[in-house]
Amino acid sequence: MTSVISVREYARLTTEHVAKPSLDHAQIPASAFDWLCNLSSTFSRSGAALVQIEGRRWLRLDNYVGVIETPCGTKLEILPKHVDGGDILEASRKLLQRMIAASLNLPARIAGEASLRLFDAPLSEWIMERFLIALDQLIKRGIRSDYVRIEAQERYLRGRLDLVRQVRQPAGRQHILQIEHDILVPDRPENRLLKTALEIVAKHVQLPNNWRLAQNLRILLQEIPSSVDISADFKRWTKDRLMAHYQPILPWCELILYRQMPLSLVGQWRGISMLFPMERLFERYVAASLNMVLAPDAKLVTQAASQSLCSHDGGTMFQLRPDLLIERGSQRWLLDAKWKRINQNEKSSNYRISQSDFYQMFAYGKKYLQGAGELALIYPRHAGFSNPLPVFSFDNDLRLWALPFDLDSGSLLLASGSTLPLCYL
Repeated sequence: MTSVISVREYARLTTEHVAKPSLDHAQIPASAFDWLCNLSSTFSRSGAALVQIEGRRWLRLDNYVGVIETPCGTKLEILPKHVDGGDILEASRKLLQRMIAASLNLPARIAGEASLRLFDAPLSEWIMERFLIALDQLIKRGIRSDYVRIEAQERYLRGRLDLVRQVRQPAGRQHILQIEHDILVPDRPENRLLKTALEIVAKHVQLPNNWRLAQNLRILLQEIPSSVDISADFKRWTKDRLMAHYQPILPWCELILYRQMPLSLVGQWRGISMLFPMERLFERYVAASLNMVLAPDAKLVTQAASQSLCSHDGGTMFQLRPDLLIERGSQRWLLDAKWKRINQNEKSSNYRISQSDFYQMFAYGKKYLQGAGELALIYPRHAGFSNPLPVFSFDNDLRLWALPFDLDSGSLLLASGSTLPLCYL
């Protein structure tokens, strides 16, 4: 039987009894503990850190959020750590749901607060529920079919006569016609992927309403085969006008079939496991939120890559990739989102800001802004960082702001001297 254990990033896990379980300390079965240790060694070989092993009895999670399902049936739900103190399970879960929805560019009505309040299931169940609802709506609008050419032998002419095959007929079979004709079938890449995702969801849903909806949808798609090459079928996913009603379900389908974003859990066990690097998720959440409040004549570019740190031997070295680049006419602003907790009351400790972040922003400013303009480091807002810090001046022409981003409202708190082209009401 599957058991769900909810924790948050950087939580400590143990096989021993925990007197007061919380989001920061939890007990897991020994089999799940051993499996996570083996999984961590696989991640380490690829340069990622899933957990940190503290002796033989404790594991400390890193900054990944999402869901990991172990072969023994333990489902570990890892939530963001955005506030200190208290077991704020539902607040953390809803925040993660909003961030995922914004990162996948989903409609506002799906990511809205009202929808989230109505569904308080663990993260993986929420994702599967959203997929089932999107698939149900798609089927009601109509599954797209495609023409497939088949070869057949008939006693009557249908479609086109294949003369080459016909003249090779034995003498006693001249009355049998070798023909080719097209039939309209729903066997196309998009439908095969949906069928494959539905089969996975149907095996893992826990809530009765979701289970019933999954079984009903399986009946409707029973004539469609499953995908045998998921990557190839995704590449063939059509995005033309006739397939516009398929686009809302595409991110959910990718999330379920790829199981995580962007990491892969390798090995033979393939439960519902989805991992999100919190730094990347925060960056996408900020980008999606700012894109909604940009001035009409401004444009937001993510992961710009037009500049490098230096030139060497006829080429360039060390490409510079700022998280966010805002362009408005000839003006530019560079922003970097950091999932770190700084403190406005600790000036003596440089507000806990990393010196390397300043070096990075200085390089961005020199290369992308030609040494004149505004830069901004964006950090999550919390009790210790509720207002923008005073401006940091590299020189008279290049300035850097440290701005708080409100995770609940999805809004960036601007400093009074900033010229960022954002239109908050």
